Amino acid sequence: MKRYAGVLLSVTSLPSRYGIGCFDQAAYDFVDWLEKAGQRYWQILPLGATSHGGSDDSPYQAYSAFAGNPYMISLDELIEEGVLTREECEEVDFGTNPGKVDFDKLHENRFRLLRLAYQRSQISYNPAFTDFCRNNYWWLNDYALFMALKGFFKEAPFRSWPEDIRMHWDFAVDYYNRVLYFDIEFHKYMQFQFMQQWRKLKDYANAKHIQIVGDIPIYVSPDGADVWAHPELFQLDEHNAPTAIAGCPPDSFAADGQVWGNPLYRWDYHRSTGYQWWVTRMWHSFQLYDVVRIDHFRGFDQYFSIPAGENTAKNGHWEDGPGMDLFDTIRQRLGDVNVIAEDLGLMTEGVRKLVRQSGYPNMKVLQFAVNPEDVSASNDYWPHNYNANCVVYTGTHDNETLFGWYEGLSPEAKKQVRSYLYNFHTPDKEMYKALIQLTMASVAKDCIIPIQDYLGLDNQSRMNQPGTVGFNWRWRLKPGLLTEKLAQQVLAVTMLTNRANWDSLNAAEKARLAAEEAEQTLS
Repeated sequence: MKRYAGVLLSVTSLPSRYGIGCFDQAAYDFVDWLEKAGQRYWQILPLGATSHGGSDDSPYQAYSAFAGNPYMISLDELIEEGVLTREECEEVDFGTNPGKVDFDKLHENRFRLLRLAYQRSQISYNPAFTDFCRNNYWWLNDYALFMALKGFFKEAPFRSWPEDIRMHWDFAVDYYNRVLYFDIEFHKYMQFQFMQQWRKLKDYANAKHIQIVGDIPIYVSPDGADVWAHPELFQLDEHNAPTAIAGCPPDSFAADGQVWGNPLYRWDYHRSTGYQWWVTRMWHSFQLYDVVRIDHFRGFDQYFSIPAGENTAKNGHWEDGPGMDLFDTIRQRLGDVNVIAEDLGLMTEGVRKLVRQSGYPNMKVLQFAVNPEDVSASNDYWPHNYNANCVVYTGTHDNETLFGWYEGLSPEAKKQVRSYLYNFHTPDKEMYKALIQLTMASVAKDCIIPIQDYLGLDNQSRMNQPGTVGFNWRWRLKPGLLTEKLAQQVLAVTMLTNRANWDSLNAAEKARLAAEEAEQTLS
């Protein structure tokens, strides 16, 4: 079995002069850096069109399961196309901190530029745009109308809209399609630009033998086009309001549990259609990505159901999900697709059985291994307990950075880590390097390391802290951090642990030279 490695970095975290990472030169430069570092994978966060507000523009609360995020459209490409000018883009205030995304300023200012580009584009006469709209009508029409309606009703949740359009009645849909024609076409234009630019970037990565690991949430936003246009898919009442919502039960980390608010699926209905919506969603995902990580995979075994309107999860209960019936159907319809099962959280024998039966590699997170009260190291997340069919991470977007995590450990926990590594001399500030090497040396088939961990950044660079709002999903790479020296160091540990992407390396003279010169450890 070939072993590979990759790096986790959200597209939005790339450097950019326009406030947020996007599909511009910095993305291509990052692919080049991955090539030099001998990496096989670029794992990203969901690319969905995020909702603005209390969710911090979370990529896990998107307006559609199929649409892309207009923030990621490269303004530089629109400048090259001639529909924007450099001066127009540089005059806009996108925020003053190159290390943080300012979502308020983005929401206020970026769409003005995109609308200006649309007005100058003469997109209606573009045959490629016509083909895109025809090929994607099955999700694009509802999404574009939904977004136009969001603007028309001042961003109000769709459940506060007038009944005729809230309930998606045909005569109301026809009426607003006429009234909001140009707003609808604007949102279709943004999706066209997004898809054109993303496919160009993905083709560039694939040509260098680098694969994209995408990420899809199990649930969709309660205020999104999927729920509005297809209420039959979800547990809703006769007014299309949720009867039950998603979350997780109380535990040692959250006494009241967590209330996520997403509508739950009507799995009996999905089963009656041969899981058509889910098969289509997976098919669409594999048009965008080479590998798909499914978030909250355990929800397919059992999901936690909370009565709608509850502020805590205390009155929730477990319900059975579709289990292998869904994944057998996906395999029958799509073949053997490359999926990573995010099976973190409360583990049961049912979840373990579903992962085994699916054959999908599951996830191991090194940070979850440490427990000073368990000196036997029997925890599933210690590397000696892995099997090969898994993907190992030092941490995910929801974790502390590796440096910040180790820095915050108790003396007892640090002692457990050092004893496991038989390493009693490396200074604390350098321990993240030893932990990366431990992770890379594990038996796991694939290994993904967040870029913050390779850089040894503290928790100021954390991407998300679950259960909090106001400051998540904002971290960005400052220009100049991805150096040649770091690429050589990453390549060294990748080669040392037999994970180098030789297909890519053989195509890159600089990477071959780096392999000859690099040190044999992350020093």
